[in-house]
Amino acid sequence: MKAGACEAVLDALAPHLEPPTVADKDAPVRACQRYIRNRPVQFDHAGALAAGLPIGSGKIESTHRYVIQERMKIPGAWWKIENADKMLALRTLRANENWDAHWDSHKKAA
Repeated sequence: MKAGACEAVLDALAPHLEPPTVADKDAPVRACQRYIRNRPVQFDHAGALAAGLPIGSGKIESTHRYVIQERMKIPGAWWKIENADKMLALRTLRANENWDAHWDSHKKAA
């Protein structure tokens, strides 16, 4: 996939595809093949690397642990949906190191 060989991966999956009589929920190879076919732009790893972009979701997937869960899953805490969204927006600002710039813009606007 990293070398741009999506078709080769799909070809390798083909012999393992479940028959059409198998329900989608019981067909992981079919689900994988569909996932790849439906997202061709997301698998342009060469283009992403050339643009200096990360190609894996590992950083994003693990970020939820310290940006979202660390704050939102405090024992005994509870949140209204509208407040949770605002809290997550503030946590994201801080995680992206935009905290000071955000509040500076509010000070200038005041």
